[in-house]
Amino acid sequence: MHTNNVQILIDYWPILLPVVLLEFGLMIAAVVHVLRHPNYRFGNKLLWLVIVVVFQIIGPVVYFVFGRGESDQ
Repeated sequence: MHTNNVQILIDYWPILLPVVLLEFGLMIAAVVHVLRHPNYRFGNKLLWLVIVVVFQIIGPVVYFVFGRGESDQ
């Protein structure tokens, strides 16, 4: 990495850290939900796992808005 790029990362670290933590937390919550629940509005378990992991911030949001099925409990 170029020295200038490293300095930019150091300067923006306080902003990037919460975004990265939010991204991983949301992705983990969505993956756990996909693995525990058998019902989905659209698609299947494999499709939603790929969407959640590949499209990191957008994928979990799309899953919780459009893909999450009604629970049986």
